[in-house]
Amino acid sequence: MGILSKNVSETSLYSTKSKYAGRNFLSGLLFGIGLVAFIDEVVFHQLLQWHHFYDRSTTEIGLISDGLFHAFSWFATIGGLFLFADLRRRNAFWLKRWIGSVLLGAGLFQLYDGTVQHKIMNLHQIRYVDNVIIYDIVWNSIAGLLIVIGAILVFQTRKKSNPLKGMNLDE
Repeated sequence: MGILSKNVSETSLYSTKSKYAGRNFLSGLLFGIGLVAFIDEVVFHQLLQWHHFYDRSTTEIGLISDGLFHAFSWFATIGGLFLFADLRRRNAFWLKRWIGSVLLGAGLFQLYDGTVQHKIMNLHQIRYVDNVIIYDIVWNSIAGLLIVIGAILVFQTRKKSNPLKGMNLDE
């Protein structure tokens, strides 16, 4: 395969990935939200039993709220994976963009959970201890780190007019 054929193939592949950049982003975002919600549910709600999704009522209501939260996390995960499968089928999967959006979705959900659900809505706390601020700082710092890394990766894969512009295709 000559340079011209290789460059035409690369241009075609880039064009396909660029066309589906939004779908790569949405797939990763949904998967990231679902993944971090699932980890939160399993680790903090079930294994450590630090809290339920809704702690302002009885334990039974807390368990029901956990079930609904778990269902939400799986709907997001499965939705992201259906889009992922479609991208793979179309040969339009963009790994770096997808991983960036997974991290971004995970971080955004964790930050939303740590600020809106924990502090504004007061649905639950990370853990019911006297000095919860340490848990809040760690929780939200991890969220911020995920957001920054994810945003950098997504930014690096933003749409460009033509990645091969200026290359000599006759070589």
